[in-house]
Amino acid sequence: MLTEDVIRFFGAVSPFQFLDEEQLRKVARDVSMEFYPSNTVILKQNGPPSDALRIIKKGAVKVIMEGDEGEEIVTEYKGEGDNFGFLSMIGRDRQRTTVKAVEDTLCYTLKKERVQRLLESSPSFAEYFMAYLSRYIDRTFQEMRRRNPLNGTSDRLLFTTPVREIALPLITAPASTTIQEAAQLMVKHKISSLVILNENNIPAGIVTDRDLREKVVAKGRSVSDPVKNVSNLSLIRAEAKGSCFEALMKMIQYNIHHVLVVDEGRLTGIVTNHDLMLLQGTSPVSFAKDILVQESIEGLVPLTKKIFNVIALLLKEETRFSNLSNIVSEIYDRLFRKVLELAEKKLGPPPLPYCWVVIGSEGRREQIFKSDQDNVLIYSDPSTPGEEIDAASYFSVFAEWIRESLLILGIPPCKEGFMAANPRWCQPFRVWKNLFEGWIMNPTEEETPKFINFFDARPLYGKYMLFQGVKDQIGPWINEEGDQFLRTLTMLALRTPPPAGFVGNKVFEKDGTSALKLDLKRRGILPLVDLIRLFSLKHGLSETSTLARIAGVKIKESEIAKIEGELTHAFDYMMLLLIHHQYQQIRFGLRPDSMLEPNQLSSIDRKTLREAFQLIARVQNLARQVFLSEPS
Repeated sequence: MLTEDVIRFFGAVSPFQFLDEEQLRKVARDVSMEFYPSNTVILKQNGPPSDALRIIKKGAVKVIMEGDEGEEIVTEYKGEGDNFGFLSMIGRDRQRTTVKAVEDTLCYTLKKERVQRLLESSPSFAEYFMAYLSRYIDRTFQEMRRRNPLNGTSDRLLFTTPVREIALPLITAPASTTIQEAAQLMVKHKISSLVILNENNIPAGIVTDRDLREKVVAKGRSVSDPVKNVSNLSLIRAEAKGSCFEALMKMIQYNIHHVLVVDEGRLTGIVTNHDLMLLQGTSPVSFAKDILVQESIEGLVPLTKKIFNVIALLLKEETRFSNLSNIVSEIYDRLFRKVLELAEKKLGPPPLPYCWVVIGSEGRREQIFKSDQDNVLIYSDPSTPGEEIDAASYFSVFAEWIRESLLILGIPPCKEGFMAANPRWCQPFRVWKNLFEGWIMNPTEEETPKFINFFDARPLYGKYMLFQGVKDQIGPWINEEGDQFLRTLTMLALRTPPPAGFVGNKVFEKDGTSALKLDLKRRGILPLVDLIRLFSLKHGLSETSTLARIAGVKIKESEIAKIEGELTHAFDYMMLLLIHHQYQQIRFGLRPDSMLEPNQLSSIDRKTLREAFQLIARVQNLARQVFLSEPS
């Protein structure tokens, strides 16, 4: 009975869940149990290496680093299902941290010899500890692709569009290719499926990202196996000149998600069910056309309600955040541009050129569920007093009309008043230059937080050169006299340290305090946004999105380059977790927030979040050293 209990427990815990039943039974026979009363020091910093891998069955521990003066620095908390002691056990090195029970704790223990055999016999088990899985499995999210505009209504498109117009290039691999090599090819080409060729270079099967999840990760299959072992043999084809409807019918008939495209007997591409769903009216292309023909704000209202359905589809398709945000931002951008066009049509042409600019999360293309209006307006410097009066009058009415129109579309005004409808943020070019110069030259910890989102601005409509004229000055100002500004931004980026981890149904801080909920946005997402913005502004990068900034900063900062992939993955993961949380809230008529309850998080969510928090703490320490010249 005890053996069965152990098997059930380990079968639900990473990385043992990757083992087959026979391997689990061997583990169960070799496992032993140890009990540690609360406050017991299990492993001691600078002491002997761990003699076993310990997996927490019940209770919790904290991992501590002792400072130079003997102070305790808590780095993380670990709870049920977590393990510790692996690195020092395998490395035969001294123990580099202290592990202490924070409550009565019961652990399963596996001796080094058994762990070593598992590492040698199970690639998935080994890859868990070597952090290989994230390099190819987490990057197999289906990629969204842009399409050129198509003519006709969404219903007619399915019948009138030839398959060749939406087909993607065919990427193939020999049958001898390993699962890992196949996954790497899919990541390289940003595809969700790979066609497998036999020894005669004839298609013999297809492997999808779903196969990688369900047949490799879930089953713990070795990634060194031939990919043909997990491929599907069904290779249904559609004629390139045939309609997309015919391709869709084949997918329904054969219960498949991919169809090969044949042009006069020659394989030329592939079409997925996702491509066909986009064609039917859930893509930015369809929205662009529908938005284009509207002639009133009232006509736009039904379209805004459909955006939620688009987000739902993309989440169901497991779209990566970077693609999801680009698509949803494009929809909102087109919607806002239409509102601006309608404003000009109603109020007449503006007296001076202007640029409508979005800021904050909208400026970073990171706002999925619209929360409020964040925008400003820059117009050309008036040349006469009369022109100045006319411009101020026109743009005041113009901005207010936009505010009211967006409110009709379900987008409420910004509570802090960061809108062009606020006269303070509807100003001529020279005023905006003076504002940014003042923010950079005379920063304060009290005022700078109010204006930091302005450094995430991007132009949306009008004369972009007005915005660019302001932005072009920011880099030189920071480079010449921006040291205090960067130090102030650093203090802001360090003001909110991430949590240490989860124990039971609580989120724990490094000082031992705990809470029942985690504010994922305030404690995880925004600290990372602040840090990456800081390094981006230091190097004068023009990107505004956090992911694009990470890619840019890695070229300039060697320490960031070392963890660029981890940063990208952590941000992508936290954003998707937040979006899924808010999606469910909206579905049930609740106001979306960023408060997560630990007891609703899976063990994988907890582990990934804890790793993300550790990464944020690492970058905070780097920022402290770079900008404040302080040791960690």
